[in-house]
Amino acid sequence: MKKLIPTVASLGMLACIACNKEHSVSNAQLIIKFRFDSTQVRLNNVGQPSVIPSGRAAQHPIFSKMSAHYIELAPTAFTPLGGGKVLYRALETGIGGSTAIDFQKASFARDNEVFFSMPLKDVKPGKYEWLRISLAYQNAHVKFKVDTIINGFPIQGEYTGTLAGFIGFNTYITNFTINRESVTVNANRKQGFWGFETVISGPGFSVPVVSTGQAPPGATTVVNPIFSTSPIPPGSCVVTAAFVPGKLNIIGNETKDIIIEASFSTNKSFEWEEIVHDGKWEPGKGEKVVDMGIRGMVPKIK
Repeated sequence: MKKLIPTVASLGMLACIACNKEHSVSNAQLIIKFRFDSTQVRLNNVGQPSVIPSGRAAQHPIFSKMSAHYIELAPTAFTPLGGGKVLYRALETGIGGSTAIDFQKASFARDNEVFFSMPLKDVKPGKYEWLRISLAYQNAHVKFKVDTIINGFPIQGEYTGTLAGFIGFNTYITNFTINRESVTVNANRKQGFWGFETVISGPGFSVPVVSTGQAPPGATTVVNPIFSTSPIPPGSCVVTAAFVPGKLNIIGNETKDIIIEASFSTNKSFEWEEIVHDGKWEPGKGEKVVDMGIRGMVPKIK
């Protein structure tokens, strides 16, 4: 009969059994959830309260889902972009001729849903003051006014449409579904590309309407209150904010999950140039969308 020789590991196991204590690697997670809040303060690019400029109007879009390209924890305001703890980066591709977010492989989250999680043991211990999230895509419902004639019938009133907004630095899109209708692109699209879908109905008819467009460069608001110390690349959508109630402190031996609720301001974040000054978006009158960016972020530690 083979003699069993006790090893250091087996002796350790016997000791654990004897003391009746649980010894296991912690599975605690760092969890990032998205929230969309139309009552949150409306900020400008440098993090200051913002009002609607003269000659424009805006509304609170009702968000259905959002995607991000990049998530980073920054210890201080002087930490350069990429110099903190990079938690997440979406898949990229060069199929369209230049580096771009691969939309077909993107992840999404709805209101109060988890977008991303990772083991806390994989996060470098330390204190982090800022959260940076580079947003990539948003899908929301907006209201618009129609005053026209279709098939000889006057069509008037307010309707609801769905807006798909690509707000990342550059996105390769094979195709995307706005609400029910699919749009084929098979190319890269810069920040500000959008698709819009609705249905216009009247006596005896129902007409689906789908359109796409490109907002001009710099039109998307990107809130970064520490731009002077930690600038972001032009055309990116890296929203930056300080943690609430205080710095995020990672010790390194956490046994419970840490939840970060990234609350995004949708307070009048859909903005257009008014031609008919009635506070209602009337695309049929030539009222152009000038901003569909997020109006600030509050990262709350739960």
